[in-house]
Amino acid sequence: MSGRVPPVPPVPPVPPQLAEGELPLAILVDYDGTVSLTDVTEMLLAQHVAGVWEEAEASYDAGEMGSRRLMSWEVSLIDADPDVLRATAAAQPHDPGFVGFVRRAQAAAIPVEVVSDGYGFFIQPALEALGVGELPVVTARTVFSGRRASIEFPNGHPTCLVCGTCKRQRVLAYRAAGRRVVYIGDGESDRYAAGYSDSVFAKRSLERICLEAGWPYHRWTAFSEIDRWLAETLDAWRRDRTTIEPVPPGEPPPRGFFCGPEVWGEGLEDPPPGSWPPRV
Repeated sequence: MSGRVPPVPPVPPVPPQLAEGELPLAILVDYDGTVSLTDVTEMLLAQHVAGVWEEAEASYDAGEMGSRRLMSWEVSLIDADPDVLRATAAAQPHDPGFVGFVRRAQAAAIPVEVVSDGYGFFIQPALEALGVGELPVVTARTVFSGRRASIEFPNGHPTCLVCGTCKRQRVLAYRAAGRRVVYIGDGESDRYAAGYSDSVFAKRSLERICLEAGWPYHRWTAFSEIDRWLAETLDAWRRDRTTIEPVPPGEPPPRGFFCGPEVWGEGLEDPPPGSWPPRV
């Protein structure tokens, strides 16, 4: 499905408008398994929640279950000291090339945003520990009351209830600001963002997803590789500004619409049967 882009619901933070002479790029980065070297959300479940969640995770991985419904149920299973959960999350390693990559992008006035369809509470502390706490983070909000937890989805789509955090809307918001979107991810929670982005860096399950859908992508294993790509891209653009041009107002996504209320209708909690791979 194609056509002009519908209005993007106001989801903070507001993407910066493209200034004259700036490289028209924005970079959106997944957290679990991408910035972090492990899937922190799954590590928390594996270490602190009984294994009843694994079958539901498999349904989600297969594209049969929405993450909002999945995470609401998983969080209801938590019975643990929040400080212990935070310590588990804080102990997870991060890609050593991430900070250098961020600094190169920032020096070129390219917005970098972390988008996560996970529990969210451990991301800001991790970024602060890495020295990049200024990065915007768009994710869910997990709230603790004693040993129990609940989760809220302030960055979900207002009428499509499939994903906890609507990464698609973040891509569309940056494109509406005139910027081509580079998306970096590793797994199932990245499938919708990847399909709406201009360039995709994929590893692990996201690579399989891109292959299934027939989407072009760059294979990656470490941020040092993407950092080299960014350096080369900057050099090429400075020599020839036509190598990356701004998104014209109203330009539809590269592969049209294949998820969300435009094609699924409103109020769904799970992707419709047969919706994957997309037929655009």
